[in-house]
Amino acid sequence: MNTHAGPGTSLNAQRRARELAASVDDVADVLVIGLGVTGAGVALDAAARGLKVTAIDAQDLAFGTSRWSSKLVHGGLRYLASGQVDVARESAVERGTLMTRTAPHLIRAMPFVMPLTPLMSRRNAALAMVGLRAGDLLRASARTPRKVLPGPLRLSRAQTMRLAPGLRENGLRGGLLSWDGQLCDDARLVTAIARTAAGYGARILTRCRAIEVTGEGARVRDELTGEVKDLRARRVVNAAGVWAGGLVPGITLRPSRGTHLVLDGNAMGEHPLAALKAGLHLPVPGSVNRFALVLPQDDGRVYVGLTDEPVDEIPDVPTAPESDIGFLLDLLGTVLETAVRRSDVLGAFAGLRPLLDAEGRTADISRRHAVLTSPEGIVTVVGGKLTTYRRMAQDAVDALNLAAGPSPTAGIPLVGAPGTVPSSAPRRVPLRLARRYGAEAPLMAALADADPSLLEPVLPGRPYLAVEWAWALAHEGALDAGDLLDRRTRVGLVEADRAAALPRAEAMVAEVRSSSHGL
Repeated sequence: MNTHAGPGTSLNAQRRARELAASVDDVADVLVIGLGVTGAGVALDAAARGLKVTAIDAQDLAFGTSRWSSKLVHGGLRYLASGQVDVARESAVERGTLMTRTAPHLIRAMPFVMPLTPLMSRRNAALAMVGLRAGDLLRASARTPRKVLPGPLRLSRAQTMRLAPGLRENGLRGGLLSWDGQLCDDARLVTAIARTAAGYGARILTRCRAIEVTGEGARVRDELTGEVKDLRARRVVNAAGVWAGGLVPGITLRPSRGTHLVLDGNAMGEHPLAALKAGLHLPVPGSVNRFALVLPQDDGRVYVGLTDEPVDEIPDVPTAPESDIGFLLDLLGTVLETAVRRSDVLGAFAGLRPLLDAEGRTADISRRHAVLTSPEGIVTVVGGKLTTYRRMAQDAVDALNLAAGPSPTAGIPLVGAPGTVPSSAPRRVPLRLARRYGAEAPLMAALADADPSLLEPVLPGRPYLAVEWAWALAHEGALDAGDLLDRRTRVGLVEADRAAALPRAEAMVAEVRSSSHGL
């Protein structure tokens, strides 16, 4: 199987083994610990400035918080409501950068309706509209074109019902329409960043756990072989998210759990969620700056989130407690005509936000990021959010005080963006590939010339194509079935789907391993 990705951007088991061995004999300029969105961003920023970069993660790309988000690139409406204008402004600027320059292939404009129900007073509705208009001013100041993100509107009741047919009509006064950016997949964004960093020469090494960190490098354990190795570097960046405090003393975090439900778009009977033509903003009762979201996906599923609850323990994979699930179902019940039952919930996922310790509820802690330097010189970057990963990475690399010039990443398109792959003969490609892989979609579709079965779903009735897994193993650093099911595609968000697709995923991994051993 002959495949061609962008120059130097392919990640696979062979490249990992080769570059891990080379890293032991070398001294990097920067060692990055953590390959979520922030760590991958740091790796890209440093490599794009011409620095020699090694980036490691104990697990996989986007294994932690970065795959459990609402999958939005947002302009900070919530931060405006709480008076954090600088945070909202930064969000708007970075959203514009992603949507217009660096990742337009991964993001689309998504309309949101805030229904004006009896639970939302006219005063609060007026305040919400003021906030939406202020958000539109931030969009304009960030120079994001109106054609990319239209402005807010007041909707009549009839207009609101056309966009969201499942709403309860009784007492509905209309709605407020706004727009934001929706990622096709947060884990896909991380993969694109990491591959782009690899294209600039960064060594991207998953399954390498840091067991001891100093200002001059780290002792790591290869989780595939159990071997312990020393990686040396002039500077070290701790981008381990909620696990950052376990690597560097003095970093105190207050993680907050955000839970989402996964629903079937056809679970609503007379008013199916599949009929939603927009997402929903649902104000949380008793709060002026908290909103739950109803997020229709292009695969027919609907995500509902999210909670904001403090947690004390930090597991590798957080679980969604019944209390969070009940809270979200109750909130849906305040606006929908047909109740969503517990049995309608196909799955749930939860992520932990790495918030800096501060007074008050986690829901009120600022989403500003922080770059902290330890006495040993280890730079830790924490806080922030997915939308502003690029700015967080820029600030972290600036703090290293290496003579490398300014960050160029605001103008670097990620792998798959228009123009990042040499054009080839036009061909028809499945819409799913075009919407998730951008300019690489024709290269993926070409794999099916030799094996047409690759364009068939791996699971009956679901959109995931076998070619996505083949591509992930060859070019996206996937090493095992879990990588395919849970991060390169999101089959694993529904446990029943995961169990059904697991044998096919394991078979594809085994086939790739067998062929590579025969080289």
